[in-house]
Formats: sequence, structure tokens, C-alpha cells
Amino acid sequence: MSTGLVYGIQLPVQSQSTMYAEGWEAGAGPADLVEIARTAERAGFDYVASCDHVAIPRRLAAAMSTVWYDPVATLAFLAGVTERVRLLSHVAVVGLRHPLLTAKQYATLDHLSAGRLILGVGAGHVREEFEVLGADFERRGAVLDESIDALRAALGPQEFPEHHGKVYDFEGLGQRPRPAQEKVPVWVGGSSPAAVRRAALKGDGWLPQGDPRDRLPRQIGTLRRLRAEAGVADPITVGAITEPLYVGAPSWDVGRRTLTGSPDRLAESLRAYGAMGVHQIQVRFRCRSRSELTDQMAAFGADVAPHL
Repeated sequence: MSTGLVYGIQLPVQSQSTMYAEGWEAGAGPADLVEIARTAERAGFDYVASCDHVAIPRRLAAAMSTVWYDPVATLAFLAGVTERVRLLSHVAVVGLRHPLLTAKQYATLDHLSAGRLILGVGAGHVREEFEVLGADFERRGAVLDESIDALRAALGPQEFPEHHGKVYDFEGLGQRPRPAQEKVPVWVGGSSPAAVRRAALKGDGWLPQGDPRDRLPRQIGTLRRLRAEAGVADPITVGAITEPLYVGAPSWDVGRRTLTGSPDRLAESLRAYGAMGVHQIQVRFRCRSRSELTDQMAAFGADVAPHL
């Protein structure tokens, strides 16, 4: 049975948390993002992804850094220099903004990119960010649940969308351009029980956040069970974030968690995700420069991907 795994990448440079940023990213900028996005397209990547934070409080700045490019601006910029690769917000903290504002931005992005948007959404975790924007941090889960419904309406085919909920209520307000896609896919991020449930009931896709591969089968089982119990028949795209990768034999210390080796060996390891029921993997590469990253991406696309 073919697993048919597709693969995407969270862009470097645009978010520089100390948890994953490589040293070279601190001095990188727009030209690097362009080259990486074009490489992703050439190497058969399904999507490039960009994160969402508005402002980082001082207490978190040392760990998270304050480098967080705006996802709409970043993905729109890269849409203009690519033709095929899809554009994923991983993830948009939609509770920070009114759904009509979010819909205006992302509908325009989908229109400008000829229908390449995947809207990834998540609850967020930085209290101060919510407070300064007047958003409700304590109720962010419930607000996200309703926001997904409101966004489905606002990103649908109707010029004058309608939504009547507890938090948001709108009708008779028109927004054009409409998205190029008939239905913009909404992927729900997060691995908490609430996030898995939200993905099961409301998502077209699930983006787990840091689940190690031994935890994934149980999570996927829960996702499928909840979806079946709710009578949701539409297929759901199950994602996973892989371990860091290095194609070939590294000549430097890439860390013990990094998967390294021949293309065959890497493909065999990654095929295990498909066997669990994963449809798309988000890959990341250890690298010391932009050129090492793009070389790794090209090698992955040419030598590993055909065996997935």
C-alpha cells in the first residue's frame, strides 16, 4: 500500500525561537527567504509555512526572540516569487483579531496566490499578547472554536457572509476579493486534548505540535474516533513534525536526535509516519548556512522524497 506522504517546511528566518533557529538565521533576510521558497518549489515541497506572533513580552524574549515576521505579509511576498508551492500559516492565532479582519487578509492572500492558501489556526499561548490587543486569553479555546466557524463563513463563496455566535455577530457586510479556492482548507494546530478534539470536529487537517512519533498513533486514533462519533465524513489531512534531518553523513555535530544517513535510510524511517496514518510531514534540516539548507532541501526532494 502506498502511503503517498507529502512534505512541507516551516520557513527559517521568519521565526527565530532559540528552540529551533540556526545561528546563520540571525543575519538572514528577505533574499534568503526567496531563495528557500524557490528551492522548496523546485524540490517538490507541498507547502512553505510561516508563524504568527504580534509582540513578545520581555519575560519570554530571551527564549522566543522578538523576530516573528507577519505571516500574511511573508506568505504574500513569497507568493509573488513562486507559482505552485502552497502557503500555510502555522499557525495563525486567530483569536487575536476579529474574524472579518483575518478573512480580509487571508482571502486577499488566496486571491493573489491563485488559490494556494492553507489556513492553519491555533489558540496561542502568550498572555500579554492577548491582553494588549484586548483579546480574551482565558477563553481563547472557546473563542477559537467560534472563530473557525466564523472564518468558514467569511472565507466561503458569499460576498456578504453571515455568522451569529456568542462572541462574533455579523451579516450584511461585503468583502471582495473572494478567495480563489471554493473552500479554503483549515488545519487546526496543537496536541492538547482540546486541540485534538477541535481538529477532529472542525478541521480539514491536524497539525500536531511536537508530538514524538511514539505518541502519534494514540493521538491519531483519538482524532479518528472523535471524528467518527461526531459523524464527520470528510477526509482529514493528518500531519506530523519530523525529527531534525540531515541527508548524508554530516561532518559536524548535528545533535543526537537528528536523523542522518543515506536517502534510503531516511526514507525508511520517515515511511513509518505514513504507516501510522500521517498524510503530510513537516521536515526540518540541520544546517550552518542558507546554502547548506537549500542543498539539503534539494537532496531530500531528489533522493529521499521519491521513496516516501
